[in-house]
Amino acid sequence: MVKHQPLQVYEKQVFVSFVTGIYGCRWKRYQRSQDNSSRWECTWFLILCSSFLLLLFWAYFWLVAQNDFNEFNWSVYNRSGEWRDETVPLLASTTVGFSYITFLLILALFHISLGQQLNLYWVHKIGVLAALLTTVSGVVSVDDIWGDEWDIMLVSLQATAPFLHLGVLLSVTAVSWLVAGYVVHKERTNFQVMVLLVYVIILIAVYLAPLMFTCPCIMDQHRLKPRPDIIGQRGAPMLAPENTLISFNRALQHGVDSLEADVTISVDGVPFLMRDRTLRRTTDVGKVFPARQFEDASLFNWTEIRSLNAGQWFLENDPYWTVETLTVRDRSRIGNQTVCSLLELLRLAARANSSTLLNIRKPPPEHPRYRSWFMDTLWAVQKAGISQKRVTWTPDTDRGRVRGLQQAANEKLSVDEIRARGITSLTLHYSKASHKDIQEYLANNVSVTVYPVNEPWLFSILWCSGVPSVSSNAPQVLQKVPYPIWLMSQNAYNFIWITSDLVSLAIVTGIFCFQNYHMIRWRINGMHNCNPEQIMLSAVAQRSSRDVNIMKEKLIFSDLNNGVNSTEELSLYPENGYARYSHGGLSR
Repeated sequence: MVKHQPLQVYEKQVFVSFVTGIYGCRWKRYQRSQDNSSRWECTWFLILCSSFLLLLFWAYFWLVAQNDFNEFNWSVYNRSGEWRDETVPLLASTTVGFSYITFLLILALFHISLGQQLNLYWVHKIGVLAALLTTVSGVVSVDDIWGDEWDIMLVSLQATAPFLHLGVLLSVTAVSWLVAGYVVHKERTNFQVMVLLVYVIILIAVYLAPLMFTCPCIMDQHRLKPRPDIIGQRGAPMLAPENTLISFNRALQHGVDSLEADVTISVDGVPFLMRDRTLRRTTDVGKVFPARQFEDASLFNWTEIRSLNAGQWFLENDPYWTVETLTVRDRSRIGNQTVCSLLELLRLAARANSSTLLNIRKPPPEHPRYRSWFMDTLWAVQKAGISQKRVTWTPDTDRGRVRGLQQAANEKLSVDEIRARGITSLTLHYSKASHKDIQEYLANNVSVTVYPVNEPWLFSILWCSGVPSVSSNAPQVLQKVPYPIWLMSQNAYNFIWITSDLVSLAIVTGIFCFQNYHMIRWRINGMHNCNPEQIMLSAVAQRSSRDVNIMKEKLIFSDLNNGVNSTEELSLYPENGYARYSHGGLSR
């Protein structure tokens, strides 16, 4: 009678097969290895990590840049001459690329934690390079078209830094398991010491990071100033065509405190509202006057301008993805809008008891009204019947001719320059208005209006900074922000910061102690159980595969001779991975 007894039983490793299969297309056990990864594969791992960090930066940029999506599309329009929402393909490609790279990085980290050799599949290598090159080209293009927008990254940190710090702290703490396993489970080398030293430096830097950033919303509640006034920039352009009467009416319906518009002077001296240099984007001038569609808007007379449709473009292009929310009646009204004159805007503001902020574009030198544009504007203000104290305009030129009207500078100035020019208010881009500058201006009784403010997080940090007013394309959004989205006292934040650092330090210390303790126990048990052949096999781990196979064969026979009775004999079948005991002689 023959008795079969397997020497080795292969357990199913579903999770390991899943990880190695997707990452390196190694679905079978014999395809996997626990040997050290090659330098080539380590290089690809570094490329994967670099791609992840770059895409993380890229995704964060577009997340906070939502405040200025319309400005981006406008910049692209000024270059190409065609209005398209370029943010859609950018957001789609960024989402797909970031998800793909993040998934691969997680699989790579699982490889390291499971002790599996890294071997990225060639298809994934192409995908990683494609994602990396696409992101780099996107960064270069945005820097060329929209270079000033990078400032929003620093501005956004005033709102997100405390939360980003906790996220980074959690990630660095979790990575300690991999670092400890790499440092403890292998023989000490200079590279391991360097890895440990770099990790410790990064850990200390993360612990002390809150000392390096300032958040306006970390303050006591009683120091919070009143809610900033909201100015409807070009009305409510997300709900109706910009600089039209229906847009300003919508802004007033959403509770704005003031209206802002862009003013251009026609060839016959009528101030009208138009942001662009030409009429192509916001009117049907290409149909009515096709030969003149590239001319300066100020070179048309008021009769010609009034004959143009200023609302149909909004329904066709849907620049803010809001047309579907409009009723049939609203669409009909929008489709019949004409270019709005300054006189119509001022009369609307007078009826609503609202103030106005006018951004006046002076006519070019060859314009017939080049010398009289000021009187044309002043005539419209006087005829509208609005109090001159409720009208503010920029730029602050011709101050000697302005009597009774408020003027604001649209550039960042020192306090001494402001006093010398007699300015009482500034209109600044949010990237130019730091928390320190705002406090200095307010301390010297200089009013500050910040633009464009369309997202609640930006509105909140400016509110905490004490800004008196903000100019927005989205008053309907800011209307729903009755309080800063987060506000925390300094003592409360210090408690959270120190506690999280101490918890992280305790976890990291515990992980290193745990890994070191189990490594010591494993080595002690291994020394007791190893026979000479096992020691030799461990010593020649770097030899050729043929030598290793011979050592494995000796190890099998050594174990059998130690555990099998003298009356039993063995037959080994290497092709199926099983050993068989039988009575008789040893067959092979």
